[in-house]
Amino acid sequence: MQKMLFAATVTLASVLASFATPASAANNDLLDTRTIRTIETRFSKLMELANKHDIKGLHALFWQSPAALLVAKSAIPSEGNWAGFWGNDAIDQKLHDIAASGPVVLTPDLSKLKIVGLTPDIAESYAPMEITVSYAGQDGTPKPFLMIINWKKIGKDWKVASEIILPVPSTTSATPAQ
Repeated sequence: MQKMLFAATVTLASVLASFATPASAANNDLLDTRTIRTIETRFSKLMELANKHDIKGLHALFWQSPAALLVAKSAIPSEGNWAGFWGNDAIDQKLHDIAASGPVVLTPDLSKLKIVGLTPDIAESYAPMEITVSYAGQDGTPKPFLMIINWKKIGKDWKVASEIILPVPSTTSATPAQ
């Protein structure tokens, strides 16, 4: 009897395990394939506009709200090395300042772009990339960064609610990326 009960328990556990999904797959259930493809397209458009220094086009991709956020390198010592820029006017000004500093090239590794649904109307994307920029003391050498974007569905469109650009510390040096 115990052998039969043990066998039934193992079988039930095996069946239940076959229905289990990783957390990321469960979150993707909040977004259908079409929505994920839409956000991938919006992400690619964001990269294209950034590389063209198209501030008006970038402005249109952001959620129009005082709660919209861009985290980026600061050129003002009182703000610290990296800072948050809240609201569309501050975001537009920061993007303008970065674009005016010279060439800016964002090269995402699209094979590692990940998009998950946090709710049916909020998604998050993550992409490692190299950024080449000469803004705020950066030397124009391509450096590794992570870009984390929270996307908000506004009507039928997906907008950037927050864009957080994080430098990846160098593994060959004790000083973090500037």
